[in-house]
Amino acid sequence: MTVLADYGLPGWDVFHQGLAEQTPLTIGTAVVLVGALLLLAMLVLKEPIGVGTLANVIVVGLVLDAVLWIFDEPASTAARVILALTGPIVVAIGSGFYIGVRLGPGPRDGIMTALGRRGITIWKARFGIEAVALVSGILLGGTVGWGTVWFLVVIGPAVHFFLSHLSLPLEADELPAT
Repeated sequence: MTVLADYGLPGWDVFHQGLAEQTPLTIGTAVVLVGALLLLAMLVLKEPIGVGTLANVIVVGLVLDAVLWIFDEPASTAARVILALTGPIVVAIGSGFYIGVRLGPGPRDGIMTALGRRGITIWKARFGIEAVALVSGILLGGTVGWGTVWFLVVIGPAVHFFLSHLSLPLEADELPAT
C-alpha cells in the first residue's frame, strides 16, 4: 500500500529499495534476502521461529514484486493519500494477528519481539528498528517522503496496540514462572 502510494517508503522498504538500487536485485528479492539474514539473527537471539516466520521470509517479498508488477500507482491523489495513511495500520493489524496467534514473528518483527523480551517496550523496539533500517536505506539511496515519516511515527504504537488487543491469551504452560 505504501509503495503504491509513492509518498515515501516505510523504513524497512527504504532499506530494501536502497539495496535493490545498489545491486541487481528487485525490491522483493531484497526483502526475501534481508528476511533470511534476520532469520539468522533470530536464531542467535533465541527468538521462536514458526510457520509465520518462514512464510514471512518468502511470501512478503514475492507478493511485493507481484503487486508492483500488476498494479500501477493510483492516478487519484486521494487514493494515494488513503493508501499512505492506512498502510501502517494495516501492517500493525496483520502483525497483531499473526504474532498474536503465535505463528512466529516475521524476521523484522522477530527483532522487535526479541528486544521486547529484553525489556524494551514493543513500540520503542519497533520504532528503533524502523529508524535504523530507514537511515541505512537513505545511505543506500532509498525513497523518503512524508509517508516515510508517517509510517515511522505510527507503526510502533499501532503494532503495540494491536498486538496487545489481538493476541490470544497465554496458556498455563506459557505463563512465566513465579
